[in-house]
Amino acid sequence: MLGWEFPPVINGGLGVACHDLCASLAKEAQVSMIIPKSSLGFKVANLNLIGLNQIDAVTLKDITKEYSNEVFKDIRYIESNLNPYIPSGLVEQSTSDLSKYITKIKINQEQLEVFNIDDLYGGDVIEKVKVFGKIAARVADTMDFDIIHAHDWMTMIAGMEIKSRTGKPLVLHIHSLEIDRGGEHSRGWVFDMEKQGMEYADLIMPVSDFTGNIIKKYYGIPAHKIHTVHNGIRPVTPFRRPKPFKEKMVLFVGRLTRQKGPEYFVDIAHKVLSEREDVRFVMAGTGEFHKPLIDRSSKLKIGNRFHLTGFLNLDKVRSLLSMADVYVMPSVSEPFGLSAVEAVQFGIPCVISKQSGVAEVLKGSLKFDYWDTYRAADYIVNLLERPVLHQKIVEDAFVDLKHISWDHSAKRVISLYQSQLNIG
Repeated sequence: MLGWEFPPVINGGLGVACHDLCASLAKEAQVSMIIPKSSLGFKVANLNLIGLNQIDAVTLKDITKEYSNEVFKDIRYIESNLNPYIPSGLVEQSTSDLSKYITKIKINQEQLEVFNIDDLYGGDVIEKVKVFGKIAARVADTMDFDIIHAHDWMTMIAGMEIKSRTGKPLVLHIHSLEIDRGGEHSRGWVFDMEKQGMEYADLIMPVSDFTGNIIKKYYGIPAHKIHTVHNGIRPVTPFRRPKPFKEKMVLFVGRLTRQKGPEYFVDIAHKVLSEREDVRFVMAGTGEFHKPLIDRSSKLKIGNRFHLTGFLNLDKVRSLLSMADVYVMPSVSEPFGLSAVEAVQFGIPCVISKQSGVAEVLKGSLKFDYWDTYRAADYIVNLLERPVLHQKIVEDAFVDLKHISWDHSAKRVISLYQSQLNIG
């Protein structure tokens, strides 16, 4: 398995998902996970965790296989500061051929030490992705395995190269796409990487049917290769805390980026507050929309009931969940949406965008098209004013929760290995 984030080095939900899926898969199969950076003190039962930051270049010097340029002939590279949560179309691109550039990399201790930092998305991310691909492929030459399972675009170079060397089947687990981050017209280096990676893969596992449909529509991948594996959730013991104010609280948790639809949350707040004033709207997260959201809430004259917390750690997010009355997720394009499942664990009724993967598993939650802020506002008002409806939505969501677990996800992955790749 190939991953980019893994605890304790995580930037978002990808690292948590990779960890939890691996922990459950390790109950069913032998799993080795190659990642850029791991901690010597971090252990997962039955998981062989290989961090490139812990490898000595001397141990790789006799592995002399080179990259197959055929794999990379159509992929370009850029020298840039890329983040998996920011669309690559925002940066200038080069027409250079990646295959001509990547073979220039010589593995040495200095290259390996690029992974000794906490911010895997800082500096020249493309260089890190290329180095990761080359070294991971060489590490794989020393291992015995049946399947290559890679997560998102950062590991696709490694996955394609390992397949080209070994002939072993390549599985791509898709947690997020360039189309989600930048919109349907977004194109760039990452889009090209995603497209070629999915074309080269034998099996694609999107985290939702919603994402699978994007893969078919915008990347042109045939449906027979695409099989959904919904995310799971870590069990948590819910608790309730009294609010420091008397008003009801409506909560949003997520990055303040276009993909998450934070501007729609402001409009929803404005509509609800026009009907009743005893509500506070709280947004937990950071992103480029922070200042525009402040400006927008001020212009709508709801600043006294609209609060942005900035970044909050997990404990503080759970503290907010323990006080919330309604959870809202107005995402424009959400591959899954674990935050809504976390809210359900705390017994909070959810109002979620239809443009999300989580809408497929939280069948009892109230759903709206992200642009239909009138409907979302109406749902919130009804949940606040009708205790019977509030309780019914919570109870229905708890039923849905019984079928959402990483063990379920791992069993689905194993089943797909067997049925689609004929590997038992």
